[in-house]
Amino acid sequence: MDAFQPGERGRVVRIIDGDALVLDTGQSVRLIGIEAPAKARRDREAETFATESARMLEDMALGREVRLYYAGLTRDRYDRALAHVATIDDLGPPFWLNVEMAKRGGARVRLYPDTAIGSTPLIEAEAEAREAASGLWGEARYKVLRASELPEDTARFQIVTGIIGKAREADDVACKRPLLSSWLALEIEPMAEDICALPEGTRVEARGYIWSGSMEITHALNVQALDRQASSSTSQ
Repeated sequence: MDAFQPGERGRVVRIIDGDALVLDTGQSVRLIGIEAPAKARRDREAETFATESARMLEDMALGREVRLYYAGLTRDRYDRALAHVATIDDLGPPFWLNVEMAKRGGARVRLYPDTAIGSTPLIEAEAEAREAASGLWGEARYKVLRASELPEDTARFQIVTGIIGKAREADDVACKRPLLSSWLALEIEPMAEDICALPEGTRVEARGYIWSGSMEITHALNVQALDRQASSSTSQ
């Protein structure tokens, strides 16, 4: 954790979701770099695996002393601390909770440029969970889909694979990269502009929120090149 700025300490008194908790100081904390299934809210049903994800975090963290570590922006608009969280007491094994949730399949990796410092361990932990089909990776809801298979009414955070087409200019973003044989395009934000330079025909895995035919790509690590110069006729 040498890349991070040490922050507050406190005892975990409540688990909100698999990526959010509350300290005895009253501070709410959002675990950065991961996206856990959301529990039920007044206006929406619980997402698949939400209860199990929250229980994972509860088993590791509830009642334990922790320390926050910051990787950039420290607060969101709801005044939640945006942090990596590590246990620091002797009540159980030491856990870097963000990484452990990804490793156990309790959450998927989701990176934002203002909190993405030191994110490589998260990517590696998720890869381990996916290989073992651990946690949510055993649920059909979280299957990594080919872009050509994606339902057109999709409006959620999703991971897809596909072959990128030619970069196109677009207002307010660095570029757009269509995924061939699909209705989906990657909308590349300025902080991820390196993706605009990937060769046309590269097969990629992309993760981001899908809305109105586009997937928002906010950080370069949210797109991984799987191979180079795939034929546009190659199966995705």
